[in-house]
Amino acid sequence: MGVTTVTDVRHTVSVDGPTVRASDPLSVLFQSEQGGHEQVVLCQDRESGLKAVIAIHSTALGPALGGTRFHAYASDEEAVLDALNLARGMSYKNALAGLEHGGGKAVIIGDPASVEQGGVKSEELLLAYGRFVASLGGRYVTACDVGTYVTDMDVVARENRWTTGRSPENGGAGDSSVLTSFGVFQGMRASAQHLWGEPTLRGRRVGVAGVGKVGHHLVAHLIEDGADVVVTDVLDASIDRVRVRFPQVTVVDSTSDLITGELDVYAPCALGGALDDVSVPALTAKVVCGAANNQLAHPGVEKDLADRGILYAPDYVVNAGGVIQVADELHGFDFDRAKAKATKIYDTTLAIFERASSEGIPPAEAADRIAEQRMAEARRS
Repeated sequence: MGVTTVTDVRHTVSVDGPTVRASDPLSVLFQSEQGGHEQVVLCQDRESGLKAVIAIHSTALGPALGGTRFHAYASDEEAVLDALNLARGMSYKNALAGLEHGGGKAVIIGDPASVEQGGVKSEELLLAYGRFVASLGGRYVTACDVGTYVTDMDVVARENRWTTGRSPENGGAGDSSVLTSFGVFQGMRASAQHLWGEPTLRGRRVGVAGVGKVGHHLVAHLIEDGADVVVTDVLDASIDRVRVRFPQVTVVDSTSDLITGELDVYAPCALGGALDDVSVPALTAKVVCGAANNQLAHPGVEKDLADRGILYAPDYVVNAGGVIQVADELHGFDFDRAKAKATKIYDTTLAIFERASSEGIPPAEAADRIAEQRMAEARRS
């Protein structure tokens, strides 16, 4: 089994026999190790313009849980492949978060701006999508993701009771970035304990790339813990918000400036693929722990980090606070209960580091093995 955190089915995948090409979603689904999904549903509603894909990777641990991504994909094939890849990642994330949920993901194809703003998102489209999710009878529980928001989930929930990420007024947990950032901070504390012997970032220089929804909450945790924080973001508004609240934070112009400066910890909190053949050799930090999904740009990056003596906290482990938060909605949301579960990300991250050390493997591979073991045990029982 390959390292899940570096898997991207949009690349060529080697299987027994011919090579599976990125343009062949069915071959990925049926032939490659990155397939094995239980169910893939193609959804279309001509009246509203809805085109969507719902991918259920596993229900071994319980109903599949994962967000709905709304994106203008270059092709329908790319959308299917993204759904497959994201759903598989959710199986591993949910397993390591200790949730009684398998992994699933949905993508809606099109510009996520509203119809009034030139996109395709409308109330009718979201209601149609909700009906498709409801038709699965609870096998898939949806939530927010890139391009979808709490207000969208409130609309989807009108047609589908298996919807999380709703507003508090509609029985939901609201903004999941609160516990996402808290979980990343717990992973960072575990990294500090493993590497430096103390579960604190006090006196450490931490660089945060991306201070949007999650990143600015993470900065607050770091400042409170006594860290020296450096940030960067492509949006001036995000930087201005941090500067107003935390004038002691240092701002640099680019991610390149951030990672080549003197850092103890690097926290990628923006786009995926932040760790690649250019950024890894340039890193000065001894720890990478951030909120961004799919940080490893391609297979082998996890080994490059290990070879340089850089401790990598697997992204899908430390950023699981958000899915923990939305999962709690299904039981009648209780913030304190969800936060207590997110606190355990500290223990999970430490266990991954310990297993990686004992088995002589990168933490990303150790995380995969632990998740796979839990799913296999669930299938057997």
